[in-house]
Formats: sequence, structure tokens, C-alpha cells
Amino acid sequence: MIRKIGISTGGGDCPGLNAVIRAVVRTAKLHYQWDVIGIEDGFDGLIYARNLRYMTVDDVHGILPRGGTILGTTNRGNPFKHLVVENGKEVVKDMSPLIVENIRVLGLDAIVCIGGDGSLSIARDLFKMGVPVVGVPKTIDNDLSATDLTFGFTTAVDTATEALDRLHTTAESHHRVMVVEVMGRDAGWIALESGIAGAADVILLPEIPFDIQKVCDKVKQRRLTGRLSSIIVAAEGAAQLGGDRIVQAEASIQYQNVRLGGIGQSVARQVEERTGIESRVVVLGHLQRGGSPNAFDRILGTRYGVAAVELIAQKQFGYMVCLHGRNIDCVEIERAVGQMKRVDPNGQIVTAAEALGTEFGRPNHAAPKANKEAADKKKSG
Repeated sequence: MIRKIGISTGGGDCPGLNAVIRAVVRTAKLHYQWDVIGIEDGFDGLIYARNLRYMTVDDVHGILPRGGTILGTTNRGNPFKHLVVENGKEVVKDMSPLIVENIRVLGLDAIVCIGGDGSLSIARDLFKMGVPVVGVPKTIDNDLSATDLTFGFTTAVDTATEALDRLHTTAESHHRVMVVEVMGRDAGWIALESGIAGAADVILLPEIPFDIQKVCDKVKQRRLTGRLSSIIVAAEGAAQLGGDRIVQAEASIQYQNVRLGGIGQSVARQVEERTGIESRVVVLGHLQRGGSPNAFDRILGTRYGVAAVELIAQKQFGYMVCLHGRNIDCVEIERAVGQMKRVDPNGQIVTAAEALGTEFGRPNHAAPKANKEAADKKKSG
């Protein structure tokens, strides 16, 4: 029988995490009468088995509209590559056997792991070691292929869109180009959807290497038609044609991924140099992660939390809850990680934006297939 479960949040924070925690605790306590242990700071709480607390319904009262996670999180908590200090030196150790032992000692019958690709990959590996785990997908980048949407994404898009709405007026007042850098390491969903919703003139995505001259031509063309300001949205992972992504810090033992940032500054500088038009940069950064989740993310997070508890009740371990269409479903964690959902450069959303006149900096030889076919048909008579 299931009597006690644990719940942890790992990776970067995002709006909606507390909605999941609340749903897990309330469903487990009210519907199944299980004990719930909150594991603080991701998997670190299980390594040291000291950042743990029993959670009651009262503990999750009022947290639905609250951003972040009441359990804390970390993007450096990989138990298979854990950095420790021994004899004054930093060494990397595999602490996963200790996690397995602590789970046994604590009497946890299952773990709910809320995280993105990195955290869920760890959950998958722990499951292979015998840990009963279920996953809940979390990433504001919306880049997990096994689910249609991840909570936090639509709130991040709302935040970026509101910023664009505000920047239009100041750009128009000073006749400037405003470059807005948003999150999006490998997938440009935030840039794409906020760019469309916020009426950006140029959208730069990781999936479409851009020609800076095409960007500048768009800005100059707008000025010739009386539009004295322009808005450019750039995902942090966007890269210039023939170039690499701009990196602020290299990957390390603690940080498994390079730290991106600087594409907005690079684009603004080149636009100003090539067009002579004053260009400014706004980096939204962690503003996109913070704040209260919107209604959609509160509901999605709640549905995910309830579904995760139901998976445990059915002892369907090694699975991740997901959204397919309008229905909550589940998929093996093994199938959910390592496969990124990226923007299709020739997909309907991109081509719809291009039909409206949005520039993606796409080189002439890389025109969308639909546009190319239409041009060929027109040329043939």
C-alpha cells in the first residue's frame, strides 16, 4: 500500500510550480490520506536528507497564485555528478546510491519529480535503480516533445508580450529600434509567440540562423514608409548566419549548460552601425520566470498534480504526466527526455507571421517551402 510520498522541484523555477505542489498535497491528503514529504532544493534534499518537511493541507493554503516554488529548487543538483569538497579539494561523486538508501530509510513509497529535461533525466536514471518515481514536466521554454504544453510557458509569453506592448510607445516616442532579448536556449517558442502577440517587426529564433542585413533592411524599409520605430525580439539562443550562439559562461561541473546571453546587444549594435538609427536593448531575463502564474498555468499545473498522484495510486511508476490536446495523459519518462520540441521554420505559425510582414532574418536561399512553392507556381503562369 502507498502510505507516504515525496515531492521535489528541480531546475529553473517558473510560474505554476506551487499549483502542482498544492494539487499533489491536497489530492494525496484529502483523497488518499497519504503522508506527503516536501523535499527542498531538488535532489539535494534527498542527498543530505535534512531539507525535508511533512506537508499538510494548511501548508499549501494560499499558494496557488504565488510564483516560484515553496520547496526551493536548484539547477546544479545532479546526484550522479555531485560536487563535494574532500580534503580541501572539489571532487565529483556519484551520490545516487545514497539517495536510494535515504528514500528507503524515509519510507517513501513514491517520488513526484517536477522538472525539465535535466531533472526528468535524473528521475529516469533513479527509476532504473528501483526508485518509484513519476514525473511532471516543467519548462517555460515549452521544449519537451512528449507534451503539447508545459506550465509556466503561457505566463512567460504573457510577461514578454506585456513588455513589448510597453516598449512600442517609448520606441515610437524616440524613433528608436528596441531589441528585446527573451529566454529560449534551443527552442524559440517564447520569442515566436510573444513576438506575434506583441506585434514585433523582427523575430529571431534559434531554429532560423539570421542574416543581419535582412534585419537591417526591414528596419530601413519601415522608416521609408513612415514607421520611425521598430521592435525586434531575439531568443537568447538565436545565432547569426554562419556564427555561434553568444555565451556568457561556459559549462562546468555545477552548471551543465553554457550560460547564454548577449544576442540582443549584438543585434542592437549592428543595426545601429548599419542603419544609423539609435537602437536600445531590453533583456527580460528572469522576469519571465517570476511572478504570479496566469489562469491557464494554474489550471494546467493543478491538473498535472492530480494526475501525478493518480499515477502513484495505480503504481504506474516511470511515467510522466503530459497534455495531449485537451486531455491529460501520460508517457514513459524514457520517451519524454532527450527529444526537444523546436519551432518548425516552415511551420504554420512562422509562415503566418511572415504573411503579416514579420521578418525572421531568413536568408533568401532559405525561403519557407510554402512560399517557394507559391512563387514557383506564379512564375510558371
